[in-house]
Amino acid sequence: MSSIKLFESRHIRSIWDDKAQRWFFAVVDVVAALTESRNPQVYWRVLKKRLLAEGNQAVTNCNGLRMTAPDGKQRLTDVADTEQLLRIIQSIPSPRAEPFKRWLARVGYERLEEIENPELAAKRMRELYTAKGYSDEWIEKRVRSIAVRDELTNEWQKRGVKEQRDYAILTAEISRATFGMTPAEYKEFKSLGQPADNLRDHMNDLELIFTMLGEASTTEIARNRDAQGYDRNRAAAIEGGTVAGNARQDLEQKSGRRVSSKENYKALPEAVVRKRLKKKED
Repeated sequence: MSSIKLFESRHIRSIWDDKAQRWFFAVVDVVAALTESRNPQVYWRVLKKRLLAEGNQAVTNCNGLRMTAPDGKQRLTDVADTEQLLRIIQSIPSPRAEPFKRWLARVGYERLEEIENPELAAKRMRELYTAKGYSDEWIEKRVRSIAVRDELTNEWQKRGVKEQRDYAILTAEISRATFGMTPAEYKEFKSLGQPADNLRDHMNDLELIFTMLGEASTTEIARNRDAQGYDRNRAAAIEGGTVAGNARQDLEQKSGRRVSSKENYKALPEAVVRKRLKKKED
């Protein structure tokens, strides 16, 4: 399971290893968060060379995994688990070192809690969206959209579609049939240029609703037709997206307004955030 963690608003790419039951973090992201270096790749390359020369086992045991780079491409990246990172951090002079150690401990503990009680993951996700300034109504739709998406990918897996590349292609088919745009085109439409920008986090209520309709329809069609393999599930994806696309076009015709919006939530006004947080506290 890949994800983006936040440390003091810094993106830390991470992967949860189910077999090892631990997180692996992109070392260069940690270096960037701790050093404020203009070129953290070079900083890490020099530090890594020095630590290897010293025989530092934490560096020797660092694995290379493919992760999404800032340019959107999958690139081989040095990763380290919590124990390895703690050893590496000792060699990085930074006032953020101690806060980062506490952050590492919290991330690991929270993951173990979520495994024991999955409801905690949903609760923390709601808190994160609230802190970013999203409304309660939007958050409920977003949480529901995640459940719909999980149901679809679970159905694909049962039906012989297991590769992430295939998931991406089928998702693009649903999106194209629903909105007339693939996810990549939709991100460009909304001026979302960073890999960490999750398209669905920048959708309005209607965009989320039609996304859910397309994916829920695809699940229903694949299930009822007992679609097996990539080709038959691709046909189901196109038909499921078409159900949502027809509904979207009908609404647009009757309302006189386009569903797809260029609006994104990258810069929710600070006043709105404060107001919503205050409302939550009251």
